[in-house]
Amino acid sequence: MGKNTIIGGSIWEEYSQKVQDLMNNPKNMGEITEEQAKEMGAKLIVADFGAESCGDAVRLYWAVDEKTDKILEAKFKSFGCGTAIASSDTMAELCKGKTVDEAVKITNIDVEKAMRDNPDTPAVPPQKMHCSVMAYDVIKEAAASYKGVDAASFEDQIIVCECARVTLGTIKEVIKLNDLKSVEEITNYTKAGAFCKSCIKPGGHEEREYYLVDILKETREEMEHDKILSQADAKTSGSEDFSFESMTVVQKLKKVEEVIDENIREMLIMDGGNLEIVDIRDTDDDFTDIYIRYLGACSGCASSSTGTLYAIEAILKDKLSEKIRVLPI
Repeated sequence: MGKNTIIGGSIWEEYSQKVQDLMNNPKNMGEITEEQAKEMGAKLIVADFGAESCGDAVRLYWAVDEKTDKILEAKFKSFGCGTAIASSDTMAELCKGKTVDEAVKITNIDVEKAMRDNPDTPAVPPQKMHCSVMAYDVIKEAAASYKGVDAASFEDQIIVCECARVTLGTIKEVIKLNDLKSVEEITNYTKAGAFCKSCIKPGGHEEREYYLVDILKETREEMEHDKILSQADAKTSGSEDFSFESMTVVQKLKKVEEVIDENIREMLIMDGGNLEIVDIRDTDDDFTDIYIRYLGACSGCASSSTGTLYAIEAILKDKLSEKIRVLPI
């Protein structure tokens, strides 16, 4: 049966066929009893999570082999909309066969992508993305119950975008490293704000503690403050031209980008390729490791890990510092 045959109406064209099928015929809905878990030689874990914003709730059942921490079976009960049923069913399926530690790494983005008919078309409309957030949170509750810890221990930072599970620290770091100036750029880099859009600014689908517009404004102010302090420090030391080693990571990134733009990028583009800087890290042995990713023709070039790489590293060492290492990923 086609999409319109099942439900009808153009609004359902925003839902993948997989979602529509699971709404009507979920594969993993049900429960696991103590007796069933014992028959499998497993420990029964039951966890609940409810979303205050929409009233949906989900109960997750795991049968876990305590010798291997592997989830032998997963079931769910959902009290909510069809999207919540479909995403909970997909979440339960993704848990099967994984260890508890592996299951905790499943995000709502993984769930949404698993429900797509094709990789490039979202499975649900943006305003329904929050329904799959419950999958991530109920997994944390189940893992916490199994390990005997607080579910909060699985979060190392404040979550700003619940849909994409993007933290405050990640957003601020991306703004600084890439000199971002708009919310649209933040979304392009991190996917924060790409779905239900509640985290962009007040007045969205649900109230948030942090909003991208405020984080961007505050981070830009911090960057400007740091810039003024750096300039003041340079003047105090009697030189505007302080060493590469004494720069902050953000300053190093800008300098590396300048050298690449002036001396390297054009050469790569002429050959049909390019590169992007993925990360810059200061190491314990006082080196600066620059991680790059080749693009276009460069990604498949035999010399990308030999001659071209050596040339890039040599130029950066000559222009900036001898203590630079370039590492392709």
